[in-house]
Amino acid sequence: MIFREAVDALCISLNHEDVAKALGVSLQTVRQARMRQGTSAFRAPPKNWKAAIIRLAEGRASHYRKLSQKLKRTD
Repeated sequence: MIFREAVDALCISLNHEDVAKALGVSLQTVRQARMRQGTSAFRAPPKNWKAAIIRLAEGRASHYRKLSQKLKRTD
């Protein structure tokens, strides 16, 4: 693995679209659920939000663990 590939793999990030896809909702729903609760545009987050966030976090953790292992093997 070359430096550029390693840095690119390290800097991969999630965005609101990824969260919306994992929740099976629109991007707008995610944006509204992130607003302060007192605002008029606020919407309650989807009921399954914790499970979806856990899946995304575990996926990222797995990604970084694999990257780390790959870099260690190439030394």
